[in-house]
Amino acid sequence: MNPIKFEKAADGIVTLTFDAPDQSANTMTVAFKQAFSDVIGRLVAERDQIAGVILTSAKKTFFAGGNLKDLMAVTPEQSEDFFKRSVTTKLEHRLLEKLGKPVVAAINGTALGGGWELCLMSHARFCLNDDKIMLGLPEVTLGLLPGAGGVVRMSRLLGLKAALPYVMEGKIVNPSEALSSGLLNGLAKDQEELLTLARNWIKNNPHPVQPWDREGFKVPGGTPDTPELVEFIKLTSEALEKKYHGCMPAPVAILAAAREGLMVDIDTALHIEAKYMTQLVTHPVSKNMINTFFFQMGEIRSGKSRPAQLPKVTFKKVGVLGAGLMGAGITYANVMRGIPTVLKDVSMAAADKGKSYTEKLLNKRIEKGLLTEAKRDAILSLITPTDQATALEGCDLIIEAVFEKRELKALVTKEAEPMLIINGIMASNTSTLPITGLALASNHPSNFIGLHFFSPVDKMPLVEIIKGAKTSPETLARAYDYVMQIGKTPIVVNDSRGFFTSRVFRTFRNEGISMLADGADPALIEQASVEVGMPVGPLAVADEVSMALSISVTQQTKIDLESEGKTYQPHAADAVVEKMVNLLKRPGRAGGGGFYEYPTAGKKFLWPELSSHFGGGTLEIPYQDMKDRILFIQAIETIRCMEEGVLESVRDANIGSIMGIGFPKWTGGAIQFVNQYGLEKFTLRARELAAKYGTRFNPPALLIKKAEAGLRFE
Repeated sequence: MNPIKFEKAADGIVTLTFDAPDQSANTMTVAFKQAFSDVIGRLVAERDQIAGVILTSAKKTFFAGGNLKDLMAVTPEQSEDFFKRSVTTKLEHRLLEKLGKPVVAAINGTALGGGWELCLMSHARFCLNDDKIMLGLPEVTLGLLPGAGGVVRMSRLLGLKAALPYVMEGKIVNPSEALSSGLLNGLAKDQEELLTLARNWIKNNPHPVQPWDREGFKVPGGTPDTPELVEFIKLTSEALEKKYHGCMPAPVAILAAAREGLMVDIDTALHIEAKYMTQLVTHPVSKNMINTFFFQMGEIRSGKSRPAQLPKVTFKKVGVLGAGLMGAGITYANVMRGIPTVLKDVSMAAADKGKSYTEKLLNKRIEKGLLTEAKRDAILSLITPTDQATALEGCDLIIEAVFEKRELKALVTKEAEPMLIINGIMASNTSTLPITGLALASNHPSNFIGLHFFSPVDKMPLVEIIKGAKTSPETLARAYDYVMQIGKTPIVVNDSRGFFTSRVFRTFRNEGISMLADGADPALIEQASVEVGMPVGPLAVADEVSMALSISVTQQTKIDLESEGKTYQPHAADAVVEKMVNLLKRPGRAGGGGFYEYPTAGKKFLWPELSSHFGGGTLEIPYQDMKDRILFIQAIETIRCMEEGVLESVRDANIGSIMGIGFPKWTGGAIQFVNQYGLEKFTLRARELAAKYGTRFNPPALLIKKAEAGLRFE
């Protein structure tokens, strides 16, 4: 079955309807490319009998973009062939926009990536007026560039400055935003009006020419050699280097393709775009990012980590215990998705303060023109602040977000649980305490689960769902549904001290502190971490988390392990943290200072006396070793989590490491980093680090087994 339906009306207007067989969405498959090539050939042959062309879709979406499986399969050895095919496709698309007849896109649904590039080939673009429709070019988020003319046409349509947010940052807009930005010619209330607008435009513009094909065309804002843009490009290049440190090639390639493309004619520019696209599609970073952010993220969103065959549920009333930063943030996440929420604390003053957190965030949205006062008031009305447990009656889920003290969590659980509906869920937002132990306070441990949110909740997209020893599959399924309902990304892990994210995150922090103990320059420790793609350095992280809190966690861990007949193994970082807190009285940012100084005016800076207190190490640490230690220790601990059964899937490991820990995006996640590095090569390097810096770098048995068998983590 042909994926493009060709219909010619009596008035000579041809409607091309995209309708890929056996697919829920249209994508740039081999079959579609061939069909589109054939259709363009037919249009050229029959142009004298054609009044115009309308591009539309039979699917809910207009066009979903490129076929990423095909792109994943392209190897460096196939570069020349890929480049030639790319250029051929672009030349065919040029035939469509130079047909001499009006071509109009009637956009009836989301058009992203290749879908939006099809729209850009059209002389005019009309769209349904539906805020759920998304338009744009998100390829950069997958390590690619818009390779079907997106960079070239957007930079010519809007000018370099205005186009870069779309092509270099992956900015997505709704139809009304696209109209105000000059990307659309008009909006329609329904499908009938959409096609009418397209037909009328064709009749009123019988001989259109694309702006860039008109004689004397000038790029909006000027060409890249104008003084203003020369400086702008220079500053943008410097900003990219500072932000990505050479780890993310796509934004750099997009800027280069746009700059070089605007210095030549459009056909040459399309060749330049194809050159950079070829470089990116064969680069390991794009493979990593496509694998994780498209395929594995798709698996999570489709519920691959959720127990199958269990009915999906919707939550109607949620309780939150503790109105501090985490509790207030969880409340905000709930009400922004329309879920009535009871926010309980020990006093009405504390509960009201928690509600004001949401009010402040909503007021910021009003200031930006993203929300009306009426909508704000409607959202705030969903929050019921209280100091009475009885207000929780009828909740189908209650989440405790009180301090990390086992006794306190047990107390609030016993108080709140009776208020749940029959079979309601009791959840803990703990970041470290084992769920199985916390569930001892529950009368229904099968309905008890961990929901680990990340701070600040309004910005952090991940929720780590932790299964206790007695957590039922039904409870897990419903918890998964809740996380999806509030628009967060769920990963599922089994119970363990620190679970997955906190456990691995601690290794990152500790490794940085260990390097300080070894005698490394503090500034180089922080710089090495940022250069490999971590959001901030480990010493800065230690200050934010609070070293006093870290000591408390360590002490609790020692007690718990002793009760289990086990012995706590000291870490090299422990002595540094204890000295900072107990001797030097520098527990972290909240305590007035830690590894950094925090002046009331100006930026923070590393405490100048650090090296004098911790400069006694005898190890000489090569800079590459510093960078490897940061990445390898986290990847090794992630593998240990898989080996111990804390993690059950590679997708949860990769997505969780990036969204919850801050592991560099370019790697595709902690496990994808190992896969791309090569298991055998990674094992050898881990052993080198272990010989120089400690047994914590010893490769886990699971890694060795897979490496010896020539396998990957799948």
